[in-house]
This record gives sequence, structure tokens and C-alpha cells, in this order.
Amino acid sequence: MAETLKKGSRVTGAARDTLAADLKKKYDGGASIRALAEETGRSYGFVHRMLKESGATLRGRGGATRGKKTSGTS
Repeated sequence: MAETLKKGSRVTGAARDTLAADLKKKYDGGASIRALAEETGRSYGFVHRMLKESGATLRGRGGATRGKKTSGTS
């Protein structure tokens, strides 16, 4: 679906709902907003807005976390 969009074309109705669900699934699977924007040929802002509309829980900035630090020394 995402690959068939023309750059700058308006996305409405069922196509918008389908795209939002697809983006949410990929984002929840670990894809970044920037990666999704590049894949779909849309802007970062467009993808961000679609994720918010789909109800996705947006991650904080900074990429993957390394987990808790251990207090002991090696």
C-alpha cells in the first residue's frame, strides 16, 4: 500500500486508515519514523501525524536504550 502512493498526494478515507494501521504495525515492530518516512516517500511530519491518529504510543528520542546499568564493577 505505502509504495503505491504518489508523493504529495492526498490520502483520505479507507486508504488513510489502512496506511495508518500499516505504519503503526511497522512502528510498533521497531521501525523509526524517519525510516517509515523514507520507505513511503512522505515527510517525517506526515508519518508522525499518521501514527498519532492511529493511536500508536510514540517512543522517546534517542534510539534504543542499553538497559539498566549495573552498580558492580567488573
